[in-house]
Amino acid sequence: MAKTIVELKKADLTLGRAAAAVHVLKGVDLTVLEGESVSILGPSGSGKSTLLMVLAGLERLDAGEIVIRGTALNGLGEDALADFRGRNVGIIFQSFHLIANMTALENVAVPLELANVQNAFEIARRELEAVGLGERLNHYPGQLSGGEQQRVAIARALAPAPALLIADEPTGNLDAETGRQIADLIFRSQAERGSTLLLVTHDAALAARCSRQVHVRSGMIEGDSADLRAGRTASA
Repeated sequence: MAKTIVELKKADLTLGRAAAAVHVLKGVDLTVLEGESVSILGPSGSGKSTLLMVLAGLERLDAGEIVIRGTALNGLGEDALADFRGRNVGIIFQSFHLIANMTALENVAVPLELANVQNAFEIARRELEAVGLGERLNHYPGQLSGGEQQRVAIARALAPAPALLIADEPTGNLDAETGRQIADLIFRSQAERGSTLLLVTHDAALAARCSRQVHVRSGMIEGDSADLRAGRTASA
């Protein structure tokens, strides 16, 4: 039986202050099993990307609990949280977030070096070759196409061999064909490595490729295909 890798209990988060405060997450409960691929869908402003950032350890909850791989993130200081994230979570952003003055190889090697991983550049080279960029190791982001930049970002996310792979609109800045290729790469990598995938997307077709779909609206989960398969309602 698959183990639980992510457990979110009564997660509550407000961003901003006073008149600008927005109650983004409202008592969200979510459990994810090892090896699942879970898409998170919802309209703009529904809280889905914020939910993903909480799961990535990039946003702190106001209330509630988040446990990843048996570790409660709430109790970790910033340094310990960064260390945990670096060893357990790989993140792919819509806008790539590559370092402009570093080559593709250096971009992938950076998180490994920060984690004091031996042979960081050897691992980075291998990961770039795995995503089809073996001939582009010494190119800078500005010399790469959007699809190639996202491949670098995927290689960077996968290089530390994370158990949890998080992707926030990974095809959102790409044309349809390039987006399909990137999606194929993400799902293939997840399947080959046995990792868990959490994917935020507006694309229903992309979401349908995941084994499970979670629908978010107004800071709450309004639907979960796992509940439907089990004959439960989301609120049960």
